[in-house]
Order: sequence, then structure tokens, then C-alpha cells
Amino acid sequence: MLRIRELSVHYGGLCALDKVSIDVEAGQFVAIVGPNGAGKTTLFKAISGTVGPSGGTIEYKGRDLLAVPPHQRPALGIAHVPEHRQVFPSMTVLENLQMGAYAPAAAAQWKRSLELIYELFPILAERGTQLAGTLSGGQQQMVAIGRGLANVPELLMLDEPSMGLAPAVVDMIFDRIQQIHKERELTILLVEQRAAEALESCDLGYVLETGRVAMVGDNQQLLNDKRLQQSYLGL
Repeated sequence: MLRIRELSVHYGGLCALDKVSIDVEAGQFVAIVGPNGAGKTTLFKAISGTVGPSGGTIEYKGRDLLAVPPHQRPALGIAHVPEHRQVFPSMTVLENLQMGAYAPAAAAQWKRSLELIYELFPILAERGTQLAGTLSGGQQQMVAIGRGLANVPELLMLDEPSMGLAPAVVDMIFDRIQQIHKERELTILLVEQRAAEALESCDLGYVLETGRVAMVGDNQQLLNDKRLQQSYLGL
């Protein structure tokens, strides 16, 4: 579904991504882990088009994604749930969710999408008229994920969904992400600093370090790797 080859991104004189290659098959759950500054969020921004690469290619379902303007990429079936959630604080929960169904194909399925979002996150149905900026961090994360699902995506990209949340809330969010993946067979690309949770959930994992792919393997290969255990899992 997603094929990235030799992708490089520079900010001024700094190299954020250095010839990164990643594959995501349809229906896979792929996790990308690594420390701060490794280039994880930059990778997502390049896929979404909010930053331009200095080299390399990105193909989505065989199509040159770099030739597609950023505002048209959601209509291809790509939903990006950004880090820090980035809800619209002065809009209601329901209005935030509906913003995810902006593309015509998603708008046509809005009512069904809303039912599915409320099944996943019942609290959002109770808070539909509440301003999103007044919600807790965990509830805002639910809104952000729901907004992504409202796009009826084929590829759901989640950037640091655990950031700033209490452990119990993180567990619930990861449970819901796994539920989405299994029940809807949705392709998921996850960026996450909490390596243990991300790798336990995924089919395939990549480790980014200083803008490069340092390791790749299935979840058991990575969880059992001694260097990864010491560097990221605290074992």
C-alpha cells in the first residue's frame, strides 16, 4: 500500500531523514519507534505533504504520492492523526469529528462513521456539544482518532497517540487502536516513543535513529533483540 524509497528531508542545513525506505502492506500494523529527534514525525509530514522531501519517492497504492497536492491526499484514503492531537479547541466535539469527513466520499458515509466512532469512544457521544478545548487530554486524543476515522481511511497514520496521557488512558487508547486494526482490517502506521506498547501491537516494526532506519523486523524479532531491549525497553 505504501512504498517509501530513499526518502530524505532537510531543514535548512540539517538532515531530518536520510535515505529512509519503508514498506507498509495492505492490512498491516506497522510501528515506527525511536528517540526524540529520530525523524519519526518528519516522516509522517512528508507522507501528508506538509514538508517536502529533498530526495526519494513515496508511492501509495502504486501512485506517486509526491505528485498529489497535500490537500488532496486525504481523499485518497490517508488519514493523519497528528502528535499533540491538534483538535479545534473552539469547536464542539461533534464539529471536530465532522471535519474529518470533509472529502466527498467520507461525507457520504458520515452517519455510519459517527456511529462507529461512538461505539469505540462512547464518552464522545456524551460530550458532543462540549468544546473540544475543554476536554481532558485523553478525550482530545479520542476526538483526534475519531476525526481520522471519519475520513473512512484505508491508511490510518497515528503520531504519538500516548503523548502526555496517564498510563491507564494509554492502555485504553492502544486497546482501541488494536480493535480498529483487527475488526476493520485497517492498515495502520504508528509512530510511538513507547516502544514496548508499539512493538507488542504491530506486525512489523522499524527503528529510526538520527534520521535513518537502524533496525527492521517483526514484533518478536525486535522485542527479543538485546540492543533494543537495553536502549528502548529498559530491560
